[in-house]
Amino acid sequence: MKRKHHYTSATNVAQIVSARNNGGNDPILFQNRLKSARPFIDMIELEAELKGHMGCVNCLEWSEDGRILASASDDFHVMLWDPFTHRQLYDLVTPHDGNIFSVKFIPKRNNSILVTGAGDCRTFVFDVNRGNDFPLRKCTCHGQRVKRLATVARHSTLFWSSAEDGKVFQHDLRTPHTCRADDAIVLINLRNHISDIPEVKCIALNPHRPEQIAIGANDCYARVYDRRMLSLMKLNATGETVKPSELDGGDNIPRDGCVQYYCPGHLSRSKEPVYSIFQQKAITYLTFSPDGTELLVNMGSEQIYRFDLNRPREPMFLQLPKFTEHLNGTNGTTVKNGEKVKQKLPAEVEQMKKEGNANLEKEKYLQAIQQYTLAIRKAKEKDCSILYLNRATALMKRNWYGDVYAAVRDCHRALRLDPHYVKAQFRLARALLKLGQLREASECLTELIRRFPSYAKNHGVLMLEKDIEAELEKQRQRVRDQPQDQDADQFSGNEMAWRAAALDYEDCYVGHCNTKTDIKEANYFGDSNYIVAGSDDGNFFIWERDSGLIASIYQADELIVNCVQPHPHVCMLATSGIDHERRAGGNGHREPGPHAAGPVRHDSPGPEHVPDELVPGDVSTYFM
Repeated sequence: MKRKHHYTSATNVAQIVSARNNGGNDPILFQNRLKSARPFIDMIELEAELKGHMGCVNCLEWSEDGRILASASDDFHVMLWDPFTHRQLYDLVTPHDGNIFSVKFIPKRNNSILVTGAGDCRTFVFDVNRGNDFPLRKCTCHGQRVKRLATVARHSTLFWSSAEDGKVFQHDLRTPHTCRADDAIVLINLRNHISDIPEVKCIALNPHRPEQIAIGANDCYARVYDRRMLSLMKLNATGETVKPSELDGGDNIPRDGCVQYYCPGHLSRSKEPVYSIFQQKAITYLTFSPDGTELLVNMGSEQIYRFDLNRPREPMFLQLPKFTEHLNGTNGTTVKNGEKVKQKLPAEVEQMKKEGNANLEKEKYLQAIQQYTLAIRKAKEKDCSILYLNRATALMKRNWYGDVYAAVRDCHRALRLDPHYVKAQFRLARALLKLGQLREASECLTELIRRFPSYAKNHGVLMLEKDIEAELEKQRQRVRDQPQDQDADQFSGNEMAWRAAALDYEDCYVGHCNTKTDIKEANYFGDSNYIVAGSDDGNFFIWERDSGLIASIYQADELIVNCVQPHPHVCMLATSGIDHERRAGGNGHREPGPHAAGPVRHDSPGPEHVPDELVPGDVSTYFM
């Protein structure tokens, strides 16, 4: 599927309005571009605090027309708000006796039909027009907490639920439901393929291709399934699925063509324990882009990743370009008579590089990376392999989660621009060593010596060769001590094949912290030119979608911001967190600039915050 329009950078409001007056924009495109105009992103202010809940607000949801905001809380209430008058429209007292983690409007139902899912393992359907709080439908089939619900505009009779029992249910409002009866409602059961207590944390459907359903679990793999190839399964009396293998000899998920896994390359090749309490990766939220061509994934104890579904990347570790002697390079050099003649970068780019180098020397790695990124964008991929190498150096020194792998990718970019760039290949070998990809590191260094024989006795090359050999010997010893394949006992053959074929990310967004809750969101903002997400430091962050640079940081909670939901049509967003106190004044404070995001401490992750007693919870709305 191709984009319906290019996500252009709308930065001048006057030009946008002028283009519309001249017939250059249709109304919807005009509205979307105006939402993402940079002056508005820089002028977000607190519009109102919607007070009423007596517990932490775990989820927010806009109605399809944007006229109503729904919020659900640990107090078991769902409240409906008018976001423009800040008035409470309805207070729904649900039968839940566990924290409500998800609320959704059923589309095309005049904003009256709501679905809730909670920590009591139950889902309910309500009609607020009935004037009472008695549910139209209930389901108690999940065996663990229900964490997320999903709907899609093209289906007004279906909704989906995901839970920590590893199952995804498909609910059809057209048919009555009796729990643990003869209903076939199980769409996906991860426990058919993973023995180590998988939990489904989040779920989303592609708005333009509703046959695509994505789920995130308590691991680092985002899974996208084609629903058309899945057969619904039944639950037996004990809550276990009746596998199709008991009926027709096959699994309900075909091995080929039905599911595609997406995972950052450094995690897909990681040998660390998948469920280590100190290194656990869990996808806390995922969503498709409005045009259905991308998947955005917020990963706990990691970063936010954007995957391109139409032009996916293969994981990249060692893919050296072809090497021909005496060809011109593009890292600011020309090969002439076997000698390299340095060429100058454009003056503005050179200044950005110098500023990046100065920040690198002062160990201000975030600022250095941002300067190199700006310089690369200004150079437009010309004569900038040195910029990619410098950014790779800064990434390796900063060493946040995913930085070393990002450095590997930058080294490859530098080498594609200039295959003669010795420093880039040397840095690549060192990054591969640090990443634990020892075979590739050894091959990279061996190829460097073959291509550039004069560096065979270089001190740095000799020391790196020694370090790689030492790590290879440690690896061989570990294999001798533990020869058995532990994955074979933990995963089915299909699961291992799907993981091995996982595709890599397009871009990464860093600076926030996501370690303390497992319900933290990330969403597209404006005309999808920006990415927005909450953080454990009480802020929400806004990044430029294409560059990954931080555009703005706003304080929105005294403790943690979990939910950040942009309005579907106007320049507004709603946030909620776990603030323990009512806030009397506005809290829409903007940090001085993108550099305000200092080093992020990635502490060991824990479960989502559950206070000892009910405390007031607020919903904040921000307007631009």
